[in-house]
Amino acid sequence: MPVLPTTLKQTIRKTILAQREQLPADIRVVLNTAITERLMQLHEYRQAETVLGYMNFGAEFASELWVERALAEGKRLALPKVNHHTNQLDLYWVDDLENQLMAGLWGIREPVVERCERLDNLNEVEFAMLPGVAFARDGARLGYGRGFYDKLLASMTPDMPQRPVLAAAAFALQIVEFIPQEATDVKVEWIITEQETIACFVNE
Repeated sequence: MPVLPTTLKQTIRKTILAQREQLPADIRVVLNTAITERLMQLHEYRQAETVLGYMNFGAEFASELWVERALAEGKRLALPKVNHHTNQLDLYWVDDLENQLMAGLWGIREPVVERCERLDNLNEVEFAMLPGVAFARDGARLGYGRGFYDKLLASMTPDMPQRPVLAAAAFALQIVEFIPQEATDVKVEWIITEQETIACFVNE
């Protein structure tokens, strides 16, 4: 009997999350620094004036390091907030992490609506960083299973005047051979690990 895509995704998610949790804190600091430095050199990031980031939680890549650097470099930064009424992500411009963010769902820091300007859609962003549990070299992404980013990416259409470059940062252990994909899944174009920068579109 073949393994169902959903079952395979659950297996990959469980395995990679367990491996990530087992990374010693001091090793994770070294890896986070290496990934951030590699990410800062990515041409597509350096060319972008507007970027979408996210605030990390748990044992995932410390994206807040990159977020802070992006602001320091003068990028215009957008961050997501879970809308509990629509069960989707709303995006807001943020330029003051200390005063415009507050712990929200799962303790993740997210924009305070009253203190931020909202984006209408993704076409205002040139470079987008996406979180995930696992990634394949063809750009396939496995999220945490809640579908927030799938819904956000579904808003991108071929006729968008500007489509953001999609990238992800992850530890090398999060790279797997294969991730089942649905017809509506959107792949990332770049994956940055502590060991390499993967150009996913080259592998298609």
